[in-house]
Amino acid sequence: MTATTGEQTVAKASWAPMVGLFLAQVLMSFNVAALPVSLGGMVQDFGVPPTSVSTAIVTYGLSVAALVMVGAKLGQRIGWVLIFRIVVGVFAVSALMMILSPTVGWAIAAQALAGASAAIIVPSLVALIAENYHGAQQATAVGSLGSARALSGVSAFLIGGALGTFVGWRPVFGIVLVLAVLVLIFSVRLRSDGADRTVKIDIVAALFIGAAIVLLTLGFNNLNAWGVLVARESAPFDILGLSPTPVFIVVGLILGQAFFFWTRRRTRLGRVPLVSLSVLGSSRERAAVYAMFIVVALEAALNFSVPLYIQIVQGRTPFDTSLAMMPFNLTVFVVATLIVRFYGRFAPRTIGVFGFLLTTVALAWLAFVVTNNWETLPTILGLIVFGVGQGALVTLVFNVLVTAAPKKLAGDVGSVRGTTQNLASAVGTALAGAMLVTILGLNVGQAVADHSELPPSVVAQVDLDNVNFINNDDLREALSRTDATPAQVDAAVAVNEEARLSALKLGLLILAGISALAIVPASRLPKYRPGEIPEPANVKGREGE
Repeated sequence: MTATTGEQTVAKASWAPMVGLFLAQVLMSFNVAALPVSLGGMVQDFGVPPTSVSTAIVTYGLSVAALVMVGAKLGQRIGWVLIFRIVVGVFAVSALMMILSPTVGWAIAAQALAGASAAIIVPSLVALIAENYHGAQQATAVGSLGSARALSGVSAFLIGGALGTFVGWRPVFGIVLVLAVLVLIFSVRLRSDGADRTVKIDIVAALFIGAAIVLLTLGFNNLNAWGVLVARESAPFDILGLSPTPVFIVVGLILGQAFFFWTRRRTRLGRVPLVSLSVLGSSRERAAVYAMFIVVALEAALNFSVPLYIQIVQGRTPFDTSLAMMPFNLTVFVVATLIVRFYGRFAPRTIGVFGFLLTTVALAWLAFVVTNNWETLPTILGLIVFGVGQGALVTLVFNVLVTAAPKKLAGDVGSVRGTTQNLASAVGTALAGAMLVTILGLNVGQAVADHSELPPSVVAQVDLDNVNFINNDDLREALSRTDATPAQVDAAVAVNEEARLSALKLGLLILAGISALAIVPASRLPKYRPGEIPEPANVKGREGE
């Protein structure tokens, strides 16, 4: 069977290989989505605060973002099919580590290993799609990665929530193990051009970008724990009283600029760079990267905030979390699958601007209507509208990047996508935690000052200066070990409830502001309709659009 694309007639390929690639995206996304659902169980099982478990989430994204560019070059050098199978096997090992982990340190190490594997899987998906599919099939295959990501969110929250409630969080990662085995089975149908031993890895650039991403992620992830400016006691060190976090962020930005300077210099000298910056050759492609970073960070922030509030604050089950997030995740899945049908009618710029308008309105709406009950119709409506915008945007910006690059740079596109998405996910999760705890601390301080029935002696005994998100039962238990009267206990619980909900509302409003700012890069997205990955000559012609 053949299909016509422009002036080319392309034979239709079997979709069987795509099943393996689709499941590989499901594998990675399910693993990430399963972590927030397992938050409550892991906190209880390991006896650690929620921020320690969130470190596992951040570690995964950190590993992918730091290593994905090196992973792309390894794939070109070793061969995409061979290295794809190897790292899927390693991902299976990481799932086994999660199932058997005796401490949170094991879980963090398992996610580091999973992230290192995903650093190669991510560019492999784009490269293998480019080598196995063409024309309309290729556009559909690329779009399916977005729907696979959304499907993983739906299934992880639903299945993971049910297992976490009635069985435990560990069997959730048994599903990750089964998925890895299925991907290995379907990978026998994949084909690629084989290894290219002439490909060299730019070690200097790899060190620059790896160190930059590590420092940036550590800096953002520890804003609350180590201090935004002044170092706290928990900080590993200080510089004349200054917290390490701003130092890490500034140095990370400098190293990131050094990476771009070094890569441009190497390209001018005619040497092969770690990643070709031609995939970001125009303002349109750079706008796609900015838009991708923001929308993924917003999604990560919401996916961290809602389970945190439902499981830790309200003390409800993972299954309750899955039900609360179902409208959002189901909407993302449906929209990510169907949005490709609109590419023939609307330009990426139009879809991008409209998508960020929807996410902005949805987050602002949630900030005003959210209550302690997540099953209210206004809250569900807000999650659905946010899901429509998010589902359209993630698939759209990825298609823009793929469309702009020739087939031989498909791995580089994959590495840019992986770096952007996983750094954004890590930063979004970290900033959500730091922002909410900071706002909570300010709210608690103000509320304590306004409640005269809470004397300084009681405040000192429960250490309200070092606040974190806890439920009412845990707070009552902590206060029972003090000399607080029943009236003072009730007042403290009231303060806790008011401060937590206020922190969540203000946090959502801040996220709405960030979403509104993203309309600027969205307005710079290209006007052409995404289609097949073009050849270099077509890329040059399109850069002026």
